[in-house]
Amino acid sequence: MSVSLAFLTVTVSIIMAVVLIQRCRLHPFIALFLTSLFLGLCAGMAPAHVIAAFETGAGQVLGQIASVIALGAMLGKMLEASGGADQIALTVVRLSGRRHMGWAMMLIGLLVGISVFFTVGFVILVPLAMSVARQTRLPMLRVALPMTAALSVVQGLVPPHPGAMFAQAAYHADVGRLIVLGIVLSIPIAIISGPLYADFIVPRLAPNPHDMAPAAPPPASRRSMPSFGITLLTILAPVVLMLAGSVARLACAPGSLPGTVLRFVGDPNVGLVLSVLLSFYTLGARQGMSRQDMLRLSSDSLGPLASLFLMIGAGGGFGQELMDSNLSTTITGAAIGMHIPVLLLAWLIAAALRLAVGSATVAMGTTAGVVGPIVLQSHGVSPELMVLATGAGAVMFGPLNDSGFWQVKEALGLSVLQTIATWSVIETLIGVSGLVLCAALSWAGLG
Repeated sequence: MSVSLAFLTVTVSIIMAVVLIQRCRLHPFIALFLTSLFLGLCAGMAPAHVIAAFETGAGQVLGQIASVIALGAMLGKMLEASGGADQIALTVVRLSGRRHMGWAMMLIGLLVGISVFFTVGFVILVPLAMSVARQTRLPMLRVALPMTAALSVVQGLVPPHPGAMFAQAAYHADVGRLIVLGIVLSIPIAIISGPLYADFIVPRLAPNPHDMAPAAPPPASRRSMPSFGITLLTILAPVVLMLAGSVARLACAPGSLPGTVLRFVGDPNVGLVLSVLLSFYTLGARQGMSRQDMLRLSSDSLGPLASLFLMIGAGGGFGQELMDSNLSTTITGAAIGMHIPVLLLAWLIAAALRLAVGSATVAMGTTAGVVGPIVLQSHGVSPELMVLATGAGAVMFGPLNDSGFWQVKEALGLSVLQTIATWSVIETLIGVSGLVLCAALSWAGLG
């Protein structure tokens, strides 16, 4: 197949997925499944091979990350139900002064966001932000926006969040290096899009209705919340274990007992299951939860993941169609010939999909499915930076078809124009600064 025809086939396939999701209102799984079949058939694959390729790709991706996502959801649910997220928030706010409250809320967002999805973290922390704003007599948005930005940054860049884990598997990135780079980049990105932008935009907005409300007492403390130290230990346990596994691969001799043990416990699946078991004790049993309570919470955390798993599997199937049809090989050669940086290519595709379909997870998963095969055939490209660049592109724009747009609007009492000036600009700052930092690290050879 010629280069122009290969580009046309992939472009039409992506447009088809966007139209099916956005205009026809099909579920993303159905849209991606139909698009994958269309791609394979247009590339000249036999119908039986098209189906087999989709099944293979979906199975491989879900086999690599389904358990990681499920275990991460369980850990997040324990953090939410035990009051651990509240404990972190209240402690950080107590230690910071009024002058640094925006920075403190950013730190809270980064810490809580490691183990919970954006939607959950936002719901947990918004009431606290409102109460803190009233007590300190600060504009509510000056407190809430840095926290919101930090939650979004971690969601897009740091494992074990679904989009990052999907891209990590597609690009074959080292999870330990990815965590380190993700955290290192998350801090300056959160600063730019959080406290700094909040200081700029809040004085330029009309007074918020929440700022007119009378001061209210802080949120009532739970009867028994886990301590700050115990909560922080539980949240960071999977990160520490995965980092230990990566260090062992570099520092320990192959076959040595310490290296074998650390590599085993540092596997994302093993590290997370150990951390979930730890949370059952530190955030569950120690707080008076029964085994039945913990079983119920674990089961409740898995229900919302069904749709996510289907979308991730469809993205993997799409990527396998690209590989088996040799379209990825053709596009790789063309991209190298035109000198289009693969890092920029991934960011552009993810940003376009984010604008079109709204969901950052769908944008990141679909992009990884498209660009993953290209990365595997390229040289000199850091897989970890590819994950981060894809994540940065996938959070771009904060469009109106993003559920987070309306969640932020309603919770913070904003108009549509104010939400665009806050949430949408914050998401765009995250995406642009993420690309710039990834490009700088790649140029410096530090990825």
